[in-house]
Amino acid sequence: MAGYISNETIDAILNTSDIVATVGEYTKLERRGGNDFWGCCPFHGEKTASFHVDGDKKFFYCFGCKKSGNIINFIMEMEKLSYADALISLARKSGIPIKYKDGFVPDESFRKNDETEKYIDLYERTASMFHYLLVETEQGKKALEYVSKRGLTKETIDKFKLGYAPADRKWLKAFLKKKNYSDEFLNKSGLFSSKYPDYSFFSDRLMFPIFNRKGQVVAFGGRVIPPADESQRKYLNSGDLPQFKKRETLFGFNFGKNSIRENKKIIFCEGNMDVIAYHQCGLDYAVATLGTALTEEHIKMIQGFVADGEVYLSFDSDGAGQAATWKAIKLCREHKLTVKIIRLQGGKDPAEIMLKYGAENLTKQVENAILDSDYLLLRLGEKYPVDTPEGKTKAALEYFLYVDALQSSIQKESCLDQLCRTFNLKPEAVKRDFENRDQARERTNIRSNNNQTEEVKQIKLDAELRGLIAVTADLDQFKVLRSNVLEDDFKNPSARKLFKILEVCFNGQNFTINDILSQCDDEQLIQLITGSISSGVYKSEQASVIVEDTINYIKKNRLYTQRDKLLQRIRQYHVVTPDDQKQLNALLAQKLELDKQVQALGQK
Repeated sequence: MAGYISNETIDAILNTSDIVATVGEYTKLERRGGNDFWGCCPFHGEKTASFHVDGDKKFFYCFGCKKSGNIINFIMEMEKLSYADALISLARKSGIPIKYKDGFVPDESFRKNDETEKYIDLYERTASMFHYLLVETEQGKKALEYVSKRGLTKETIDKFKLGYAPADRKWLKAFLKKKNYSDEFLNKSGLFSSKYPDYSFFSDRLMFPIFNRKGQVVAFGGRVIPPADESQRKYLNSGDLPQFKKRETLFGFNFGKNSIRENKKIIFCEGNMDVIAYHQCGLDYAVATLGTALTEEHIKMIQGFVADGEVYLSFDSDGAGQAATWKAIKLCREHKLTVKIIRLQGGKDPAEIMLKYGAENLTKQVENAILDSDYLLLRLGEKYPVDTPEGKTKAALEYFLYVDALQSSIQKESCLDQLCRTFNLKPEAVKRDFENRDQARERTNIRSNNNQTEEVKQIKLDAELRGLIAVTADLDQFKVLRSNVLEDDFKNPSARKLFKILEVCFNGQNFTINDILSQCDDEQLIQLITGSISSGVYKSEQASVIVEDTINYIKKNRLYTQRDKLLQRIRQYHVVTPDDQKQLNALLAQKLELDKQVQALGQK
């Protein structure tokens, strides 16, 4: 793209852009006579200023790390952008029209870039409107009281531009049309239901604007405001959009990137509120993924900022959080990043700890983070009976998965030595098992797959989940399913999760397969849904049969549960009086009726 941008545009960027002001956004500069400025280098850690910016000649040079160039080179290096993207970023920032060389006609990709900018402008305006509703109107009072009770200050609310989406789902469309946005443009924006385009996707929720690395609003996250209907999904995120890809975006990165670079640290959290709490406590190098696990794209995004630094993981202590921690450790280690684990004490999340004990306590807990190797050995010691040979073997073989991810032979040897000391193992035996680890894992059922350990179970594709996947293949079947079963009827956790997502999308009038996938944060489940549908197993003519089988399966299980409870009452019943006998006969009659219903379902 850069080759097609005219020299006139490039010259205008170099002549018009203020390199001193631009560099000053990343590091503090002090004038030392004339138009010469000095500061600490934003590219490498230092305490004595060796970074020089010449405002007249419009270049920079670091006497420490030797990085140098003009404003385009600076933006490329600081923001990890290509030459073309750096040009476009600077041009738009300075209001310079982008002109192309003679004969070049922008193709579809160029036009998409222009359209993306229009959507960013729409989201920026919408975020400002939501923020106003939160802090200035009676409508947003409940949401404002909630964030205030969670300890967020006005400064934090304003910094993150928190907002409130009105309960009236038709309000937003009407409001934006008054601002001269067309129906066609708004319907493709992701702000409205694809099925009922006059209805907004978010309603009666606390809104978290999601910013790109430049600080522009590109998407939203929405949280229900307690107390809320249990059938509602607690969090909703925008699906992927032209300006937003969740696999490539980190919540809070725009606010934290300078601190991340300066401290050579980053904290990965699970949720938006976690990030906000950390930032309010002065730990402004915290970020969060958005409805997805940590990805290769995320790592590449931050790698240049924390080279030779440390990655901190602050995930929940439940099973899902532990699995996310393990996956993130491996991914970071495979990219030569040092990892520490924050083990939060005294609250379920950073916001609660901040509220109960203050910023100093949360800061101390971050300072007390432990190395990932120590964390894994502690967890394995809790997971397996390491006082037995079998337990030690399983713990060691699972730990080998971590050692495999290390990129240094010295690190591998050091971690194996630590394993020996922790579980009182002989180095010779550990070395032999490590060299033959694949065969040993097969014998002990410790899996070597990078995406799966013994702790992370495969999704169980039973009758419940099979029926719900059939629904995703033929969405018309959901009305049939939901009229016969409830969320509590599902015993399979993955089936229950998918039913809840379907219910949210159905009630929210965003009921397409893309909407459903965008609300799913379980990569294994996404793979199962898309793979199954792609295989053609769940064609429309088959989906109705599968759904009917699922309904019968669930109804039968429901009857079995009722019958088991009834049998337990019958077995415990003691007949003493004639009335007792009558009540027992009534219970036996109920059992007989349940048996008939079970038999009838079995014949379908």
